[in-house]
Amino acid sequence: MNWDQIEGKWKQLRGSVKQQWGQLTDDDIDRVDGSRDKLVGKIQEAYGIEREEADRQVSQWFDRL
Repeated sequence: MNWDQIEGKWKQLRGSVKQQWGQLTDDDIDRVDGSRDKLVGKIQEAYGIEREEADRQVSQWFDRL
């Protein structure tokens, strides 16, 4: 799977995102709308972590799909 497929299946993957990052609100997930960069930013903001760590978490989540 590539990130373009993630964008296309974003509505189906919302539950997985919510399970992985429970501090993200439904509005946050809606605003991400499948964008990797926006997801990394929202995780960084919600969890108060460095961008590199948020990017690493997204990569790990993506690899498990």
